[in-house]
Amino acid sequence: LPVAEVMLCGALLMVLVRVLSMEQAYQAIEWRLVFLVAGMLPLGIAMTKTGAAAVLADGLVKLLGAAGPLAMLAGLMMLTVLLSQAMKGAAVAAVMVPIAVQAGHRIGAEPRALCLGVALASSMAFVTPLGHPVNILVMGEGGYRFRDYLRVGLPLTVLLFAVVLLVLPLFWPLTPR
Repeated sequence: LPVAEVMLCGALLMVLVRVLSMEQAYQAIEWRLVFLVAGMLPLGIAMTKTGAAAVLADGLVKLLGAAGPLAMLAGLMMLTVLLSQAMKGAAVAAVMVPIAVQAGHRIGAEPRALCLGVALASSMAFVTPLGHPVNILVMGEGGYRFRDYLRVGLPLTVLLFAVVLLVLPLFWPLTPR
């Protein structure tokens, strides 16, 4: 079964068996995030329909296309990681996926592999506390400073970036078969 349907059924079951009240369920929803993602998804669609994704993809292809699909993956991931330090990962993914698809088509790379790289990179919000609400919560409670995130998050991001670049092509080839 699709994960979304299982999660929805689980949430409904929790309300039906009164593990949770409907009011508690509503309070648990991060409404700002729901509206942010709901606003960014149409932006991703609009980028595709207006040709903005194609223009941005053309710029990436001119910059990295000659170096091959792995360089394109690295470039897309780098841009995604940079954006996700200041924006929520879901919003960054909604903006970057159409660009990844267009870039993949232009250089003959597998667009789904590039999109998977973007999805993984959008979760690498470790360098600043701004990229994820949990980072901000931990910052306050733990007494951390901005530079603490940089000191720990930058090496972690570089390590994960390298792991994704090495492992992703093994499981999802960058060129169509």
